[in-house]
Amino acid sequence: MDITVGEDDDSGAVLRTVGKVIKMWRERAGLRQAELGTAIGYSEEQVSSVERGRRAPKKQFLEAADAVLDAGGMISGLMKDVEVARYPKKVRDLAKLEAEAVEICAYDNSVVNGLLQTPEYLRAVFGSRCPAFSEDDLEQRVAARLARQAIIDGTQTTPAFSFVHDEAALRRHVGGRMVLRRQLERLLDIGHMRNVEIQVLPLDREDNAGLGGPFHLLRLKEGTTVGYNEVQRVSRLISESREVQILELRYGVIRSQALPPRESLAFIEKVLGET
Repeated sequence: MDITVGEDDDSGAVLRTVGKVIKMWRERAGLRQAELGTAIGYSEEQVSSVERGRRAPKKQFLEAADAVLDAGGMISGLMKDVEVARYPKKVRDLAKLEAEAVEICAYDNSVVNGLLQTPEYLRAVFGSRCPAFSEDDLEQRVAARLARQAIIDGTQTTPAFSFVHDEAALRRHVGGRMVLRRQLERLLDIGHMRNVEIQVLPLDREDNAGLGGPFHLLRLKEGTTVGYNEVQRVSRLISESREVQILELRYGVIRSQALPPRESLAFIEKVLGET
């Protein structure tokens, strides 16, 4: 299914441009929308929505339209622009910052960090939202988060990553027992990567500087550091130096309160055995 996109940011402009290109090639070939739809396996309404910039076409749509309209890659070549535009603006902005970071630090106390989530786990996280996402919105957010995870796929040694999880995040049965087990196994795999450190803050520790909630710190190439948090539908980029300093201090304390990385991996193995 293609994803319906709102018009609250510049993604709409990108998709309208893509739609105009497809319409130009369709008219050049002398086809009506219904005829193009039949040729590529889509309905007339879907073709119309894509041409009006109301729907982000998937790779199959673009490749099929390119072949049928003999566009020589002019349509299929738009896939990269569409992939960026189909994600919510806050996700695109965060992904851009992550791409510019030399170090990414994160503290999470409710669920496993989004960069580390398995597809089943992240789908369960989004699926638990109240009020519920529509199926299109759910698919959009799943695709966006999976795209962000490319930065930690193991093909490069930078940026460096530091994750601290409250024990509660590792024990919460998001998606059920087997989904959680696969998620814990993924944490163990990623935790052995050379540029990743995962730490656990046990529930029996009396001190926890992270009771104020989850947050990210991104240290950028030019030397500046920014913070980011998202709580109850409010996303906030933190760039004011004083606030960033507070988060940096807080994160340092949280890391000191947590188990060291080697002990943390052993702790995750223990939790896995108990799950």
